[in-house]
Amino acid sequence: MNRKLKSTLGLVGLLIIILLAGGIYIFVFQSEEIKDKQQRLKELKANDYNTEQLNIQLLETQNRASVLDSVLAARRFNIPPNLSSIKFFNFINEITTGFSSKTKIDVEFVAQKQDREFFVYQYKIAGAGEFMDVFRLIYAVEQSKELKKVTTVTLTNSIISDKEGLPNFMVNFDMNVDVYYATNNRFATADFVEHDLAARPLYDAFYPLIRNEIPPNIEGLLDIQGAKLLAIIPEGAFLADTRGQTFLLWEGEQVYLGYLTKIDYDNNRVSFILNKGGIIEKIDLFLEKEVTKKN
Repeated sequence: MNRKLKSTLGLVGLLIIILLAGGIYIFVFQSEEIKDKQQRLKELKANDYNTEQLNIQLLETQNRASVLDSVLAARRFNIPPNLSSIKFFNFINEITTGFSSKTKIDVEFVAQKQDREFFVYQYKIAGAGEFMDVFRLIYAVEQSKELKKVTTVTLTNSIISDKEGLPNFMVNFDMNVDVYYATNNRFATADFVEHDLAARPLYDAFYPLIRNEIPPNIEGLLDIQGAKLLAIIPEGAFLADTRGQTFLLWEGEQVYLGYLTKIDYDNNRVSFILNKGGIIEKIDLFLEKEVTKKN
């Protein structure tokens, strides 16, 4: 056997050894890893979608979501998901921003309960304020987009005098409020938009028609009681009060508790309308004529 043949047989034998060693390593030591990779490849092939088809499905899903969101937005109320109990305090702060400085409000968290598939935060709101402020507060709670309901409310009236002695007719209130929320977003829109919570002016039902309190004359206006008409001139009318202080007034000018409504030049008369604690009174003053004595 020549040398060339021996080299060839040696190389063939080495190749066989390498193939056997590689086969043993692949099919014995890596058999589990190969099975895992094959299983993963099978799963990837099963979920291998066409990109264009995926884009079409995404667009259809987005359109359907927009339709459902518009239906929720058209509802008068929404129920937000996983609502924080702090949010109601922020809501009250925003609503009361423009309230009078005389209005005082205290908000207290009471409890949390479940109402069928929904959850409810319970709050107590108490305080005192001007009638329109109290009305705006109740209106905002009841009309808010996120469902809130006033369950009980008690209203009473009170009178507080300011530094000048003027009476302020206040409303004391005590109410309980339920705030609803859910554990999912099935009842809320993706983009939250609050309702217009600005309440229109309303007649103050707690303002007394007849009042015992008469505001003091802090502006030094003419007090018609005991006043005298001194003269009527084209520019207006001269009057004097009980202290002898004179005033020049014209039609429409303010006096204590009322206004000068008319100057009657023909009959030498001036007319006033006064509001005495809810009692409307009309007063006429005439120009006193001097009586000449005959000798």
